[in-house]
Amino acid sequence: MTESMHAEPGVEALHADSLVREGELDTRHGPILYLEDVSVSFDGFKALNRLSLYIDDGELRCLIGPNGAGKTTLMDVITGKTKPDTGSVFFGQTIDLLRLDEPAIAQAGICRKFQKPSVFDALTVFENLELALKADKSTWRTLLFRLNGVQQDRIDEVLQTIGLVEVKDRRAGILSHGQKQWLEIGMLLMQEPKVMLVDEPIAGMTHQEIERTAELLLSLQGKHSLVVVEHDMEFVRSIARTVTVLHEGSVLAQGSMDEVQNDPRVIQVYLGG
Repeated sequence: MTESMHAEPGVEALHADSLVREGELDTRHGPILYLEDVSVSFDGFKALNRLSLYIDDGELRCLIGPNGAGKTTLMDVITGKTKPDTGSVFFGQTIDLLRLDEPAIAQAGICRKFQKPSVFDALTVFENLELALKADKSTWRTLLFRLNGVQQDRIDEVLQTIGLVEVKDRRAGILSHGQKQWLEIGMLLMQEPKVMLVDEPIAGMTHQEIERTAELLLSLQGKHSLVVVEHDMEFVRSIARTVTVLHEGSVLAQGSMDEVQNDPRVIQVYLGG
């Protein structure tokens, strides 16, 4: 880690992009996402308090905790929106995320899905995915852009993954809420991310859509590392092997859903038992 810590920001951003594109992100000797002793203060309030978190390559991790526990701030730190007061944040073993800005972190392979879906309503499902392709987005390239066979296959693959093949020519604005959520996940997948941060993915969904979302997220683990923030405990139980409970900006407990639900500290501060 020491070499990257001394690199210039611009060089580091280039290095991060190169590592991801060439498939050389180093996770052989540790987690893909590494946060240690991270603290963030806002006007004297400690949103994160010496928080440490480690996410393995291909893992699906769920984060739970009461409002104000630090979940959003944690995601802000990982994506570069907020710089911590203290601590270390690494992507693999070599990429120091604290030296990168938000666009460079996204380019390196960390993407975020917010609770409210953000899709282009006037475009079709297919066109939304086409627009999200990981490609040169310069004006000249965009004007001349034509899908090649590999890109077409990639869109078809993502359509299958998110279950929207039959509505690929439908405008996004008339999709159901659940379908819009899946489309946005598909748009993130078009960027070929290594890590996906997913914030409350089932808010406002029907029971059937919730089940489909669980299947979708489970299908992505192994190929991607996922960090899912969710309040619905039944949904968390359906997808999580490991649950991390945050409280007052720190990790309160971690383990299986059964373990954290039976932890007296969690019962006291969060589950109300």
